Amino acid sequence: MMDRIQKALTEKGKKAFVPYIMAGDGGLESLKEKLLFLQECGADAVEIGIPFSDPVADGPTIQKAGIRALNNGTTLRKVLEKVQTFKAEISIPLILMTYLNPLVAYGIKKFAEDAADAGISGCIIPDLPLEEEDFILPALDEHEISLIRLVTLTTPVERIKEIGSRATGFIYAVTVTGITGARNNFSEDLAAFLSSVKNVSQVPVLAGFGVSNAEQVREVYQYCDGVIVGSRIINLFEQEDLAGIKQLVSTAEGISLT
Repeated sequence: MMDRIQKALTEKGKKAFVPYIMAGDGGLESLKEKLLFLQECGADAVEIGIPFSDPVADGPTIQKAGIRALNNGTTLRKVLEKVQTFKAEISIPLILMTYLNPLVAYGIKKFAEDAADAGISGCIIPDLPLEEEDFILPALDEHEISLIRLVTLTTPVERIKEIGSRATGFIYAVTVTGITGARNNFSEDLAAFLSSVKNVSQVPVLAGFGVSNAEQVREVYQYCDGVIVGSRIINLFEQEDLAGIKQLVSTAEGISLT
């Protein structure tokens, strides 16, 4: 049976577009406005970053957004409380991207309860190893929150197969070796990598890290089911270029799933 994220990414029959924003960047009061705008633009889901002091996977743009959010007093608890107030207006899945430390500090069971109350559909935890998932998975499963797992260009084939067999929501395929941020081009191995992940996945495969313009989105769409765009979306919001965001999100229109 499909979970909510998987259903949302496939029911329209087109490639998926998932923007990333940093909660609290520009003030926590702006979160609702940004989410509703992205929903109106046609985003299939939204990844919400939780600011953290030691973001090992984040590039300069997202790090700076996280610092701005932390300076605004943003915390995981405040984000969930804020989303809870307007969850009825959100019809697309919301996916939290956070590190393990804030979850441990919050309390795993309490986090899962509060995230479910806020209408959160999924969770991405970049520093949670596959071998340690049992630490948090039962609490997420109890509240039907999908754990989104990541694979990279350097992930061994057998491990990709194992991740593929466990996957819920979608598999997050990291398109670069390194941290988030815009890239001029992708590895020559990208097509083979994404194809290999799709071959073993029972859920959609979305590519992220380094995807920053419509041309790159269309290029990556050839090999997977959708993309996640973060740094570029953050920059466009900072520049108040809403038309640019709308145009980028609309890249998926007319490109059907195969």
